[in-house]
Amino acid sequence: MRREPAEGSPEALRTSTGAPGSALGSRVRRAVAQAGFDTRIMLRNGEQLLLTMILPAIVLILLSRLAVPGVQLAPGERWVDLAAPGVLALAVISISFTGQAIGTGFDRRHGVLRMLATTPLGRSGLLTGRMLAVLAGELVQVILLGALALILGWRPTASGIPAAVLLVLLGTAAFVALGLFLAGTLRAEAVLAGANLAWVLLLAGGGVVAPSNAMGAWGSVARLLPSGALGDGLRAALIEGRLDLFAVLVLVVWVTIGAGLTVRFFRWE
Repeated sequence: MRREPAEGSPEALRTSTGAPGSALGSRVRRAVAQAGFDTRIMLRNGEQLLLTMILPAIVLILLSRLAVPGVQLAPGERWVDLAAPGVLALAVISISFTGQAIGTGFDRRHGVLRMLATTPLGRSGLLTGRMLAVLAGELVQVILLGALALILGWRPTASGIPAAVLLVLLGTAAFVALGLFLAGTLRAEAVLAGANLAWVLLLAGGGVVAPSNAMGAWGSVARLLPSGALGDGLRAALIEGRLDLFAVLVLVVWVTIGAGLTVRFFRWE
């Protein structure tokens, strides 16, 4: 015959509140649900698709056919081999920095962040969901842009793929943190202008699509930017098959800086 647990005992508490870990499981499910919602919104938004998919694809097609000034190809190397890693870096910046900054900035202005922060999802669940949505979007980017690059003749070095994955994760963390800092400190209109301007400047001189060693004196500065570290690191991984430890170090520093600024200055209202 089964006995009822004594009132106040650990067994009674587990019965009344759920098994250990159920609260954690609920938080995870809520974050995943939020990630799915954010991902669907992102993939249905025409401006987001233009920024994260179409523009990088156009840049890839152009760079695979045009010579980059000051860059010498290695024997047997083609322009698409140089262009594809840089465009993947650009895609990461587009979705994790520019897209997140603009979306979060307008959500903050409209009170969406404040509302969601008071629901069972909570602030940590909202941020986790958005990070998962960014990673899901990047997976779609890699599949589509990678397929386009392969059609154009790209042949990445398979041994460098693990290093490339590490660099993309670090780059994503750095740019999401910087994007949230921008979105949480400025007005939505200023975020829109600043994020788009930053995207253009990083494309032109941030070491994304052109190697920093081909940028003259400015290259030493671009190498220290998160964009330059990500671009150079992906080229080292997918062309030479090696892990660029300096790029990893630079990205870790930017992750720390971005996270610190966001924690200190981000405003939910």
